[in-house]
Amino acid sequence: MDTKDIIDEVFSLPVEERVHLVDSLLQSLNKPDSELDKQWTAVAHNRLKELQNGSVETVPGKEVFEKVWKRFHE
Repeated sequence: MDTKDIIDEVFSLPVEERVHLVDSLLQSLNKPDSELDKQWTAVAHNRLKELQNGSVETVPGKEVFEKVWKRFHE
């Protein structure tokens, strides 16, 4: 079985199984780093606390993307 045959076979799978396959392939390319994952989890928890207690001001996503678009297209 060559790569094209494998791809054709994968395309015949239900979406949920394709998602699982893609996730498995990506994990095989990007080996988990538990220490790095712990650090990112801590950052995410801290950001959530900041949002919940109001110590940071949020910016609507639309506004952020407008600023980015403007910056890169001037």
